[in-house]
Amino acid sequence: QVQLKESGGGLVQAGGSLRLSCTASGGTFNTYAMGWFRQALGKEREFVATFTWSAGNAYYADSVKGRFTISRDHAKNTMYLQMNSLKPEDTALYFCAHTQYGHILRSQNGYENWGQGTQVTVSS
Repeated sequence: QVQLKESGGGLVQAGGSLRLSCTASGGTFNTYAMGWFRQALGKEREFVATFTWSAGNAYYADSVKGRFTISRDHAKNTMYLQMNSLKPEDTALYFCAHTQYGHILRSQNGYENWGQGTQVTVSS
């Protein structure tokens, strides 16, 4: 069982930046991709970004393209989400997700393992 631990959330003013981290642990496992999803209050969980571990390809939701950057430290089994030019509509609980298999990377159904989430709040 892969365990995921997020960190780095917080309160920031609009236009500011935050960097989220997610570290995977739990023995020996394969990683096809790790991604970020978010869920705002009263809304469904939505795709933010994902990164394929070996190929190093990054994919983004249109709403964050150009503002957010996903990256990974392979040796540390850690993924990062650098969030710049934050907007109040970015306010949400951000979840880290992990998949060994690489199916449907823009859907939460494509991931087997999830973190508990870290709150990001952007004030106007």
